Amino acid sequence: MSRVGVIGAGGAGLCAAKHLLAAGLQPQVWEATSGLGGTWRHSTRTGTDLYGLPIFSSMYNNLRTNLPKEVMAFPDFPFPSEDDTSFVHHTTVSNYLNRYATHFNLLPHIKTEHHVQKVAPLPNNSGSGNTAAGLLPRWAITVRDLKQQITTTDVYDAVVVCNGHYSKPSIPSLPGVEEYQGRQIHSHDYREPKPFTGQTVLVLGAGASGIDIAIELCSTAKQVYLSHNQKNNIASDLPKNLHQVKGASEATRDGFILTDATRVQADVIIYCTGYEYTFSFLCESCGVGVSRGQVTPLYRHIHNVLLPSMAFIGIPVQICPFPFFDTQVRYVTKVLTGKVSLPSPKDMEAITQQEFLQHMKEGHAPEDFHLMSSSQWEYMRELTDAAGEEPLPSVIKTLFTDVRKVRNNNLLTYKQNKYRFTGPETYEVVQ
Repeated sequence: MSRVGVIGAGGAGLCAAKHLLAAGLQPQVWEATSGLGGTWRHSTRTGTDLYGLPIFSSMYNNLRTNLPKEVMAFPDFPFPSEDDTSFVHHTTVSNYLNRYATHFNLLPHIKTEHHVQKVAPLPNNSGSGNTAAGLLPRWAITVRDLKQQITTTDVYDAVVVCNGHYSKPSIPSLPGVEEYQGRQIHSHDYREPKPFTGQTVLVLGAGASGIDIAIELCSTAKQVYLSHNQKNNIASDLPKNLHQVKGASEATRDGFILTDATRVQADVIIYCTGYEYTFSFLCESCGVGVSRGQVTPLYRHIHNVLLPSMAFIGIPVQICPFPFFDTQVRYVTKVLTGKVSLPSPKDMEAITQQEFLQHMKEGHAPEDFHLMSSSQWEYMRELTDAAGEEPLPSVIKTLFTDVRKVRNNNLLTYKQNKYRFTGPETYEVVQ
């Protein structure tokens, strides 16, 4: 049996373990925190944990999903039918992932409070036994048992990286910010609106978390500025004390200058400016780099072109997460079991470069290479076709797309809607 190291026990890592086990491989999952769920495992702490490691989860107390659970579920493991709410609290998702792990008997293969410190490729003639589908190299993986304070290094035939990308905040450098006298935090450290009672808050960034946090803050804050540079203002009705303004371009002692030269005073700025990919455990010889928001060199956003026995799950953004992970993992499993052959490294590099050039030709920014949105469905269909697997039911795409339209126009009420699948192609709105 090929031994496969899996880094992270969130949705992607658990899905990887499940499919690898089913294919007769031997996964070993390491998770640095004390439980399963990854970003869905809420922590009231901010900063660092008991072991001095950065807090991983960005989950805030009142967060509910912005996708209905009907499309969020893994294809072979639905959310409990007794929960008649579609947009569920984050604890429901955390419980769901723990049930998933128990149902598929993954717990014996998971070591919590184990921090992966180093992943290094071995020379091609190192180790013994068969590699995963003949792929090279094998990997020396160094792991620290945080509880026992013991560090060990073992050899694995392949490694699947599932460490997520919502834990290292990306914070822009605003000119003059060192003079700003107010409070500054990133959404990664936001937990609840109460500390902002009676204050004027500038939320920088109007992505999903920026909008959600800005709306929640309106329940306690005196005034909230949602600061962004999107082409159009948000069309939905918003709370009366929430004002859309241009993006902040400069900080002053008591507030910010915006890109249209107007000024706003703010007691607090919350950076909802996204996250950075981070792979501190990968040694330089792995050949993987991050530049301008792009992880390179990855074939199909998954396999390390230079060392193809290393795969990454969940790199793309603006996706339907669990079905997307499941699709990628099914493809990787077929590769690791020799049922799907990868092109040569040279050809993988050429294909990836051509995809990037096409991305640029279409007018997209380099840092958006992993941003999929509507293109995720064709991407997943290509993977299932290549792996000889069944594609996702079309109703997942249909409901995902329809909910997005509803959400954009009804930010204050869309989570009240309830949905039910009525077949592989259809759904209904539950009254």
